[in-house]
Amino acid sequence: MSHYLQAMWAIVARELAKFMRQTGRLVSALVRPLLWLAVFAAGFRNVFGMAIAEPYDTYISYDVYIAPGLIGMVLLFNGMQSSLAMVYDREMGLMRLLLTAPLPRPWILLSKLVATAVLSLVQAAAFVAIAWLLGTELPIWGTQTPHVLLAAVAGALMLGSLGLLLSVHIKQLENFAGTMNFVIFPMYFMSTALYPLWKLEESGADWVYQIARFNPFTHAVEWLRFALYGQDPGLSPYIVLATLALCFGLASWGYDPQRGFGQLAKRGGGGNGGPPGAGG
Repeated sequence: MSHYLQAMWAIVARELAKFMRQTGRLVSALVRPLLWLAVFAAGFRNVFGMAIAEPYDTYISYDVYIAPGLIGMVLLFNGMQSSLAMVYDREMGLMRLLLTAPLPRPWILLSKLVATAVLSLVQAAAFVAIAWLLGTELPIWGTQTPHVLLAAVAGALMLGSLGLLLSVHIKQLENFAGTMNFVIFPMYFMSTALYPLWKLEESGADWVYQIARFNPFTHAVEWLRFALYGQDPGLSPYIVLATLALCFGLASWGYDPQRGFGQLAKRGGGGNGGPPGAGG
């Protein structure tokens, strides 16, 4: 177990060190949600009145409502970006070597997933701090703090595992943009990140309402939102954890040595069983 934990720490530390060298990565991760908070939320503050409904016990402004959804946006985009890095590393980077290491492949993938979640949480914490400076305060500190942390960690792991699963099916970097457009935007906009479910139902957008109800991202955001106010999130934690387990299980299956990208070693062998380049 100590060997396994050492390997996990090495992967997490490498990702953190790489992140610290890429200062533009943090800035780019924060620009998108901060623009939504400073521009979109400000422009619609008086248009979208939020009625008193769970988990709120009083009237709230629109920027306070969408703040948990914007935290989810940070987690979502970093989870998807990790799948891009995974595709690159798998083809020509460190993961190409790690996948042949004498460690169980699910453990290597779990280590990569933990590293992704850590980076997601760092970026989410930076967003919360800047949002507070802009005047959007969230009730993070208090007796509900452990629940908030649990919801954030579970959401980061779920979205990271989804990105890991997508990396199984993305064969080339050129296919990444199209895949992301069919995942990120539908998952984000067809959720409760920007508007509550009851508004969707009330407006008559029944098909969007039904999709949002079963969208795992909706439940990640709702778990975080309810945790912030010390309320019971209902079935959301179970759905988030079940999605996490399903995506990670399928990703581990896809990276199995006998399937999918388990054939990387054979591909790297030059096609005739010899070392790279032996085919010539």
